[in-house]
Amino acid sequence: MSGGQDVFVPLATGPIPQTITARNDHPVPKKGIENITTPIETNKFYAGLFLGSQTNATFTHPYAISWAKGSGNAQSYGMVVSHNEANVVAEGPTNANIPGNPISYYINPIGIQHMILSATELNSSTVLTAENLLPFSADAVLSPYSGSSQRITIPLVQGMGFMTGMYTNLQPLIQSSVFFSKVVTASSPRIGIYKYKMTLADGTEWIVYAIPQDGKDPDFRLESNTNFRGPSGWSGTIQITKNPAGDSGEKLLDNSSGVFALEAAVSGSVLYDNGTYNLAWAKSGKQVQETPLLMYALPHHIESFDDTTKSRMTNITLRTTTKGNATAVVGETWTMLEPNLPTQMGFAPWSASAGSISSLTSAAQKVILDVAPTELNQSIDQQTNLNSMYYSGKGLSKFATLVYTVSKLGGNPDLAASALQNLKNAFALFIDNKQQFPLVYDSVWRGVVSSASYGGDSGADFGNTYYNDHHFHYGYFIHAAAIIGSLDPSWLTTANKDWVNMLVRDAGNSAANDPYFPFSRAFDWYHGHSWAKGLFESYDGKDEESTSEDSMFAYAIKMWGKTIADASMEARGNLMLGILRRSLHNYFLMESDNKNQPANFIANKVTGILFENKVDHTTYFGSNLEYIQGIHMLPLLPSSSYVRRQNFVREEWNALFASNASDPASAVTGGWKGVLYANLALIDPASSWNFFAQSNFDYSWLDGGASRTWYLAFAAGELIFPTPSKHGC
Repeated sequence: MSGGQDVFVPLATGPIPQTITARNDHPVPKKGIENITTPIETNKFYAGLFLGSQTNATFTHPYAISWAKGSGNAQSYGMVVSHNEANVVAEGPTNANIPGNPISYYINPIGIQHMILSATELNSSTVLTAENLLPFSADAVLSPYSGSSQRITIPLVQGMGFMTGMYTNLQPLIQSSVFFSKVVTASSPRIGIYKYKMTLADGTEWIVYAIPQDGKDPDFRLESNTNFRGPSGWSGTIQITKNPAGDSGEKLLDNSSGVFALEAAVSGSVLYDNGTYNLAWAKSGKQVQETPLLMYALPHHIESFDDTTKSRMTNITLRTTTKGNATAVVGETWTMLEPNLPTQMGFAPWSASAGSISSLTSAAQKVILDVAPTELNQSIDQQTNLNSMYYSGKGLSKFATLVYTVSKLGGNPDLAASALQNLKNAFALFIDNKQQFPLVYDSVWRGVVSSASYGGDSGADFGNTYYNDHHFHYGYFIHAAAIIGSLDPSWLTTANKDWVNMLVRDAGNSAANDPYFPFSRAFDWYHGHSWAKGLFESYDGKDEESTSEDSMFAYAIKMWGKTIADASMEARGNLMLGILRRSLHNYFLMESDNKNQPANFIANKVTGILFENKVDHTTYFGSNLEYIQGIHMLPLLPSSSYVRRQNFVREEWNALFASNASDPASAVTGGWKGVLYANLALIDPASSWNFFAQSNFDYSWLDGGASRTWYLAFAAGELIFPTPSKHGC
């Protein structure tokens, strides 16, 4: 590394707390996963290989890979590689309630089978298994029947430049359900590599490279507009790639043909407020040492490349499904730089220009301390002993923030003392695992889940049992624990620390070899944000709805790391926040000059739910504008000022929530009203303060995870040191 703090020092990988019992009867069976006893990534891009029909696409970006399973014009049982251009994308209706009339969603077609890696022997008895399931890669294996030694092994790696199939004793069959209109045998790029150029009926250009083990010309023959067949009993490697860049692109693809990525690893460090992270690939293939690897980078990678990595970018670009254009980069490693990490951010209000604001004016303190008893006297138990880890965690986080505000920002720890004790008692219920739906350790997939769905309701607690939303749910607990431990270090007993660390290990593990939990379940170090969807079959892939709760998880582990003096965890949280700020700006929180989402979608300001295959300006719980935008605002934390750039907040407020806008915040009812006015503190703290300080404040305007006391303190902190309006981030 480049010096600084390694962000991936593992937490202790020992057994989970004894209060958590283990179960081996998870409602989702492992399908086609054989001989794997290590923890399995539940929220990664390749889950379609082992869920449901096993035909869901694996989105490697820019390609989508899926098992044909007898479908399509070719009626193939091989593995499909698809790449759709913008002209085939379907768009939803426009929304006249939003200035600019943006489309409400866009979706890439499913089931267009551009090219297929198959074999004559594959038919209705074909089985798909998944092997080597790792954080950035998995091997899809097709065999003619269960137990056969004949196989095609297809390494699926995020950003891979080619779809590669390693054949063992099969008759290779290249197919297309889009139809071949022209196939040409081309000159070999190197000895032992045979090349074919394909034009499909839709006009797209593809290249196939065949690398036989015996070195002999495989002499593929075009049999029909769907079938291009090779010799029987063949072993070797076949690679397929689209070429969008003409002769110059073809030269680059030729130059990297024969090698392919097998797997990837991430490393990272933080020095002062500068973060660095690297993606490195293990490669295999022909003349592997002297042949450069070709991988695709997303827009947020390119923005943060160091000079060396930038110099290896090519002119080959391909559209991705939901993240703009991917660019081919030559080389086995990328280095990305994230400057200006929020290393000095603590629990106090924070702004980009002034940093942490830990002391408020006496006038602000008086208002805050006058308001606080109303919330301090609420029953913490009633708001946290719930049938939902999500809502319970939100309640604990709310009261922890309230106690911190009164003790530290209000300067009156005595006033908060009894609430702090009640908060510890409420938290102990979960550490003792005596809540309404106790946690269990799932020894099938390997993780800590709610017991709620073992009764048959897969949607209980937002699908926690199925690994949905663990970073959201557990992030709130980790945040609350960080505050409690900082206010009372004696609370940081081994039992309490181990329980909170268990949640960190489940949702955001730093260890690649933890026998109990996979590495980084939620946060995707290739995409630069988390995926919330767990073990649910989804033809549009993984998705995420709440960017603010994603940021909350990163902030929570930063602050828990700080509280327990785990410098690596703290640095990892800081680096994740830096990466999130960049990826959210590029893909989710759309300013008017956004380059990566379709021009006719940007006026929505937020993506709503971003899937791997579609973007839909809605939520899972309703389509009110305050829901769609607000789920990207809550909870309001110091990190909100960091990831939600001021220019974005201003554009969104003026378009949607200002007094003359389409959905004025003043007319919104219920807890979302408070969410909107709290978010306003990021650009207009005076108006936010005035809203929460008003004498006729209605507590129904507060979300279940929100505190009026904290909102006032946050606005007061921003008010003392208002960020200059010209400041863009």
